[in-house]
Amino acid sequence: MAAERLVVIGGDAAGMSAASQARRLKGPDALEIVAFERGHFTSYSACGIPYWVSGDVEQRDDLIARTPEEHRERDIDLRMRTEVTELDVAGRRVEALDRESGRTYWTDFDKLVIATGARPVRPALPGMDAAGVHGVQTLDDGQALLDSLDALGSEGRPRRAVVVGAGYIGVEMAEAMLKRGFEVTVLNRGEQPMATLDADMGRLVHEAMDGLGITTVNGAAVTKILTGPDGRVTEVATDAGTYPADVVVLGIGVEPETELAREAGLPVGPHGGLLTDLAMRVRGHENIWAGGDCVEVLDLVAGHTRHIALGTHANKHGQVIGSNVGGGYGTFPGVVGTAVSKVCDLEIARTGLREKDARAVGLQYVTATIESTQRAGYYPGAKPMTVKMIAELRTGRLLGVQIVGREGSAKRVDVAAVALTAGMTVEQMTALDLGYAPPFSPVWDPVLVAARKTVAAVRGAGS
Repeated sequence: MAAERLVVIGGDAAGMSAASQARRLKGPDALEIVAFERGHFTSYSACGIPYWVSGDVEQRDDLIARTPEEHRERDIDLRMRTEVTELDVAGRRVEALDRESGRTYWTDFDKLVIATGARPVRPALPGMDAAGVHGVQTLDDGQALLDSLDALGSEGRPRRAVVVGAGYIGVEMAEAMLKRGFEVTVLNRGEQPMATLDADMGRLVHEAMDGLGITTVNGAAVTKILTGPDGRVTEVATDAGTYPADVVVLGIGVEPETELAREAGLPVGPHGGLLTDLAMRVRGHENIWAGGDCVEVLDLVAGHTRHIALGTHANKHGQVIGSNVGGGYGTFPGVVGTAVSKVCDLEIARTGLREKDARAVGLQYVTATIESTQRAGYYPGAKPMTVKMIAELRTGRLLGVQIVGREGSAKRVDVAAVALTAGMTVEQMTALDLGYAPPFSPVWDPVLVAARKTVAAVRGAGS
């Protein structure tokens, strides 16, 4: 009997995790695996790109978990610099373009994995395609940015960087530019940076960024990019003023790369991502799976799908898909929306719902915010930490937690993530047996202090 053929579109976290897991379960005699990747790299950490740009990670290759050659040694036919340009669902085949030779050809499949990832949001504004304007979604993007920065240095130009957007990518790239000696301005169209937080917590991030020497301009929507005679960026114009720039980094966020799937008639959700079942199978298609940044996932707290581009999810998706393709079994139940980031020594974390998220799904809630330290107050190195907690009115069910603080603060959000997944109330949280020693925590961990205060808020609202 001839081997089945699995075709994988996309050679990063989800795609190659799926291919590798399927190969572990089925050998080449039973399953032929063909993977297409349009870029130069596979299986790398896109989340590490800001730290490579900043110099904290010395070498690009440090971000690569597995090379194309290593995948091929595992009997995966990985075709680099090859882009899938058409998907024929009915005919079970894909058309691929070899970017090096220009040749196009069709490849049949029995099973298909779509792992096309996400692309940086690049508004359709004048000058957005100018030299010196960079997105940072792939290693190729990161290399292009570094090449641009090196050119600036060799030309003796001023060193002024404008970061457009103040979400995770924006604040991380602001730090990277600051560490490289640039004068940094962050243009944010929102009320405060880090729109994944409530505005009161975002204000703490703004204050900290100002203290680091990063100029953050809120309420500034970019209208165009201005260029010089050489076609290179010189200024960024907004409805709040114009800002000089020798390099522009887009940190507006990403959107699912699903144009190929849309054209093939596959189902997409309200956020533009492919819709799958719990096994990561594309809805309505028995032999097509999708995972990573191109899909929408179920928010276990809000009860609807959302798009979250994170390597942690992509790798889990790939494991689930590979298990199912390879004859095993796996599911991905959903997420609670946990994320951490930092700008210099300031750590930022969130999980669950913000206030506006709770309102959007019809939940009534109470909030509590506390200030503490990440270590015992008397222990050397103790620094401030703010925790905001949101709980459902009457029931006290935990809905979300946000944390802003210094070293040792952000990963505390994992306690809240577990509590959210388990459906715990804030009162139940107050009894959690968390680790304690003065170098790591006050006697009452800040998360538990926040839970206690939120319990009081729930009781007060019900009286």
